[in-house]
Amino acid sequence: MADLDDIKEGKDFGLDNPARNEPFFLKGSNALDWGMQNRLARIFNPESGRTVMLAFDHGYFQGPTTGIERMDLAIPPLIPHADVLMCTRGALRSCISPTANKPIVLRSSAGQSILSELSNELVAVDIEDAIRLNAAAITAQVYIGAEYEHKSIANVVKLIDTGSRYGIPTLAVTGVGADMVRDARYFGLATRIAAEIGAHYVKSYFIEEGFEKVVAGCPVPIVIAGGKKLPEGEALDMAYRAVDQGASGVDMGRNIFQSDCPVAMIQAVGAVVHRNVGTDKALQMYHDLKSDMGM
Repeated sequence: MADLDDIKEGKDFGLDNPARNEPFFLKGSNALDWGMQNRLARIFNPESGRTVMLAFDHGYFQGPTTGIERMDLAIPPLIPHADVLMCTRGALRSCISPTANKPIVLRSSAGQSILSELSNELVAVDIEDAIRLNAAAITAQVYIGAEYEHKSIANVVKLIDTGSRYGIPTLAVTGVGADMVRDARYFGLATRIAAEIGAHYVKSYFIEEGFEKVVAGCPVPIVIAGGKKLPEGEALDMAYRAVDQGASGVDMGRNIFQSDCPVAMIQAVGAVVHRNVGTDKALQMYHDLKSDMGM
């Protein structure tokens, strides 16, 4: 303990400087506890308010995916340029060095495959294991309108309730079945439901018409899914238009690791998301970086 001798009375109380109570920078998160906000501030850059999440959790239902057949080879070069890694606990423990020091959004659902009904999932990670893995957030799908809609919502509710006990936020991912219409009405419904049940942020898809209304109607941040592989210019343009219309970042997988030059692509995406670099300049950045790497 401090030496009891020569204790000096405090003298600088800053009486002319009122105590500050700054609002938290992230939409819908001002009333959360300190630990929850701290984890979200690791996921979302406090300066830009946005994030570039690198998703490589595809194998949990579709097996070896093109571009990440060998995650131990494909993912490590991308890690320095991502804000967040989104993966399963199996991939994390087997392929990602603990020295990577990036926040982890942990895929916490499973129970189906591409050979069966995708909405028939279950919670596949106990909260204690998420804590052991130092997860910054946990995540599962919500399949609004699908056969197992109720079950998928219950899965996310369980993650929200258990995660909240330990200050771990939950990302709800809007899963879309083959027969569902991808429009503003559907995504407005799905993202609003996810937020209303308590998800701390939501992953959804960019749509050509009405995306800004989807974002406005969701009281928590939305990050967009990359979806299927697009030409690099189209993927960068999608990212630009999404953040321009209110998205808080991207969660891209195939549009990065299936690119001709994934390391260049993730840097170009980061420039769009965090610095509002336009599509043409971002695409030129991609080509310049690719050329510098001799590709």
